[in-house]
Amino acid sequence: MNPGKVIREVRERHGLDQRALARRARTSQGQISKIERGIVSPSIATLERLLGVMGERLELNVVAGPRPNQTTAELRRDYQELSVEDRVAQAAEISSALSTIAAAPDER
Repeated sequence: MNPGKVIREVRERHGLDQRALARRARTSQGQISKIERGIVSPSIATLERLLGVMGERLELNVVAGPRPNQTTAELRRDYQELSVEDRVAQAAEISSALSTIAAAPDER
């Protein structure tokens, strides 16, 4: 979730400009701009407050990941059970994923 994008979309849906939202939230237009552009990452409390002054509510949901965490021993066992071809395919997938991550611009 990109909090700045959420704030911008909700603000625009409500027909507000940044100044109007800032007035409602008792903050500055510059702060709203920084949040929307991703320069500042708002706390959950700030996000709730900004959405609240627009009549919206933030809901967070936690869901289980695609697979449970495994111990190192379990990972080794599972890896050893793979065929040579599957091990090579898995190594290629990991290499591709790491190359993609390394080539991505730093989004911090």
